[in-house]
Amino acid sequence: MALLVNGLMAAVALAAGLETQSMALRASALDFLAAALTHGVGLWMMGRGLEFRGWATLARGLALTILGLWVVAVTAWSATAGTVPDAPVMSLAALLGMGASLSVAVLLFAGRRGGVSLRAVWLCARNGVLTNAAVMMAAAGAWTMGQGWPDHLVAAVIAATVLSAAVTALRQAVAERRAWHTPADPSGLEKGA
Repeated sequence: MALLVNGLMAAVALAAGLETQSMALRASALDFLAAALTHGVGLWMMGRGLEFRGWATLARGLALTILGLWVVAVTAWSATAGTVPDAPVMSLAALLGMGASLSVAVLLFAGRRGGVSLRAVWLCARNGVLTNAAVMMAAAGAWTMGQGWPDHLVAAVIAATVLSAAVTALRQAVAERRAWHTPADPSGLEKGA
């Protein structure tokens, strides 16, 4: 359910971001996509070995890095152009995103202290709530000030957060790939033994 909600909201937030010229909504779409990918990879990994997990984590990290850099570049261009988003429509889209994120967070609340996979899913839901709260603040700032910088600032922060998670995923994937392909000690003795 969380995968479907986050995937749908990624599309909705992206469409709303394009329509309203809101960079924060586009960054929110990236955050929803990151959550959907986390859920999707987690479901796909069930019953598969470490080799598959490394490849899936690598693919997820690369996709989020590329999309995160795209959001940063588009936000920089928008800030330079002085674009001001359509704040009333942006507010409605952020409110919808908040409702979706809260629904997923409530649905997954029991898993917040579970294993690594359950905790990751819970953290994605919690971060979605925080992201949409930030987008709502950006909309309020753009609406009251008539300027685009609150939207650009929130977009940059969200994109930086997603990029940080993507880099962490890439490092984890590379470490797992190295561990998987490191040859065993031919003497049969462990180092330091």
